[in-house]
Amino acid sequence: MAKAAEHRAEHYASEDFSKLQEAVFVLCIISAQLLTQAGLGQAIAPLHIIGESFGNLPIGQLSWFPAAYSLTVGTFILIAGRLGDMYGHKLMFVLGFLWFGLWSLIAGVSVYSGSSIFFDICRALQGIGPAFTLPNALAILGHAYPPGPRKNMVFSLFGAAAPGGFVLGALFSSLFAQLAWWPWGYWVMAIACVFVAVLSIPVIPRMDREPKDPSGKHQFDFAGSLTGVAGLILVNVAWNQAPSVGWDDPSVFILLIIGILLFILFAFIETRVTDPLIPTNLLSGDTGFILACIAAGWSSFGIWVYYLWQFMQTLQGATPLNATARFVPVMISGFLAAVTTGFLISRIRTSIIMVLAMLAFCVGTVLTATTPVDQIYWAQIFVAILIMPWGMDMSFPAATIILSDVVPREQQGIAASLVNTVVNYSISIGLGIAGTVQVYANRSTPDDVLRGFRLAWYTGIGLSGMGVLVATAYVIKSSIKSQVRHHHEEPTQLDTIE
Repeated sequence: MAKAAEHRAEHYASEDFSKLQEAVFVLCIISAQLLTQAGLGQAIAPLHIIGESFGNLPIGQLSWFPAAYSLTVGTFILIAGRLGDMYGHKLMFVLGFLWFGLWSLIAGVSVYSGSSIFFDICRALQGIGPAFTLPNALAILGHAYPPGPRKNMVFSLFGAAAPGGFVLGALFSSLFAQLAWWPWGYWVMAIACVFVAVLSIPVIPRMDREPKDPSGKHQFDFAGSLTGVAGLILVNVAWNQAPSVGWDDPSVFILLIIGILLFILFAFIETRVTDPLIPTNLLSGDTGFILACIAAGWSSFGIWVYYLWQFMQTLQGATPLNATARFVPVMISGFLAAVTTGFLISRIRTSIIMVLAMLAFCVGTVLTATTPVDQIYWAQIFVAILIMPWGMDMSFPAATIILSDVVPREQQGIAASLVNTVVNYSISIGLGIAGTVQVYANRSTPDDVLRGFRLAWYTGIGLSGMGVLVATAYVIKSSIKSQVRHHHEEPTQLDTIE
């Protein structure tokens, strides 16, 4: 009750918005999610066309086009959220879009280099932009809205932009790749990013009590940032490089061992600094279960979407535009899932929402993994495309809302960073794990492309199945905790409402 009274006593920017101001504000903020996923889709849809411009690359190297982007999105988010808490989320939001635009421009120009490695580097640097926009966008929403149904719905709409953004990026990149030249997709992305950056300056108000720390009272965790980011990058590079060069290559093991050692050093540093990059209280209790579910579910999603696109183009002969058309239903399904989640999250337990989300990830991947090559689109792939957005748009809003509500306003950036880090890093690491399974488990019949795809999807089924188990354990734990609390405490008015 005291916490509720505290929220009522604070002023939130959304209280001063007119309907039109709020609509423009929300559209500007959710463009962070929209363009982030568009950046993923613009590499996956015309993957083979881009690859041909750099020579005939094996599929193991092609996977770096989306993986390099997701790697840096997931890795640098932790730093970006912390910097937003210290120096202002609006500033980091604008700078993130400007950086995103700059490296989208250079990624298109990289075609002149003739080097796929340089393009991979550009994709990785491009991903740093969304790493700054995503957590600070969510932190701005956390500052603007008090806990309640209105905040739940806005966070759900933010999540709903993900599937729509992916399709949007795939559509424009496919159009340019087939009808003109694929670099134009990246140059148009650069224009869109600069437009949003300029628009956000007058549209996003300065929040009351928005953190700024020019005095240096709160110190930035340089040691933790360096070890944490380096560890994440090295472990991810090892997993994604192994399918191409082989696990018997000494460089893969060296990178993996150094990355793990850096993780251990990072954990030690975080227990010794005054202002850790990740407060330890955010990794315990309910949030630990939620983040574990997010990791399992979204890693399976990355595998599902990447290999489904390869399945449709390589084995079913679909063009990038035709494959994009098949993905259009995710926009409608994702919107319905997000709105439903925004309605349900204040009415049923979050643990139940997580179980439903993990089941959607698992069922969607099972349907795809068992699809015959000559089967019509409407039989299984269409159903899977309708189901998968429910995993995305139930798990993401639920996780962000929970973490946003349990941390103080001055730590909104950290809360948003954790969810986005796990989402995007899991997509990248999932591709590395599936690629390893595809290459090594399919060694006896390397020309059997379909079997390789199915093995990758089976890996996704295993990951999403693990998510179902974790979410189920979370439901059991929450039920026991609730029964114990009600047994030992007198019921209050708040309990009755719940």
